[in-house]
Parts: sequence; C-alpha cells; structure tokens
Amino acid sequence: MTILAILAVIAGIIGIIGSIMPGLPGPPVSWAGILLVYLAGGTGRSGEPMTLAFVLIWLAVTVIVTVLDYIVPAYFTKLTGGSRYAGRGAIAGLLIGLIVPPVGMILGSLLGAFGAELLFNGSSVGHSVKASLGAFLGFLSGTGVKLIASAIMMYYIIVFL
Repeated sequence: MTILAILAVIAGIIGIIGSIMPGLPGPPVSWAGILLVYLAGGTGRSGEPMTLAFVLIWLAVTVIVTVLDYIVPAYFTKLTGGSRYAGRGAIAGLLIGLIVPPVGMILGSLLGAFGAELLFNGSSVGHSVKASLGAFLGFLSGTGVKLIASAIMMYYIIVFL
C-alpha cells in the first residue's frame, strides 16, 4: 500500500510537470496517480473510500482535456488566420526555449510561430504576428486546461491518501 501511495504522488507530480513540458502526457499520468490511490484503497478525510465512479469520471475528464489539447491550439491558430506552420513553429520554438525556462519557452513559442508563418507560409509580417499570437494563445489555453486538471487530480491524490 505504501509503495502505491508513493507512486501515486510521484505520478501526480509528473502529471503537473507534464502539463507544462511538451512530450510528457500530464493529465494521463495524473490520472494514473488517481488509479493507484484507488487500487491502494485510499479513503478521504471523512473515511469514505474513493469510488470507481470517481475514477471513471476523472478518466473522462482526462480524455476530454487531452483531446482539447490538440484541438484548442489549432482552433486559435486558424481563428487568427494562421497556418499549420504557425502551430508547428510554436512547438519548435517552445522546445528550443526550454533552455531558458519560462521566458525562453514563451519567447521561443512566439518567435517560432512567427518565423514559421513568415518563412514557410510566405505571410506578411503583420499576418505572421497575428498568427503567432493565435498559436501562442492556443498553446497557453491548452496548457492551462491541462495544468488545472492535473492540479485538481493531485489534490485528490493527497486527500485520498
């Protein structure tokens, strides 16, 4: 039981980190922490055990948040007139910006989207700025939703231990 509890907390922490860092599936890892608490027979402060319904609801939330993470950035990019290049450039810039977090991540994402839209799509400077802002806002929105979901799951991991 103790090992499952430790693994659940580690999964919750990795889930929060994964919500911000690209390449790590934040909410699914956080949900794995919820599942581990359930398997360990975790109970809340009032002594009530975590229910299977609770675990399945958080599974549904995890699936929705993960799907939205792919849809929202593309939607914001398209909304501001950006191409797929802006979205890809934002991700590339973010990865390069990991060298100097968090400023590098923010600037890298913006500059990557701007440069990709300008160079690969042949857009004007003004259009590229607009598209890069859309790609960046989409990225922030997706990241924010993932971070909120993972943080709430971490809260429940702690409460039910």
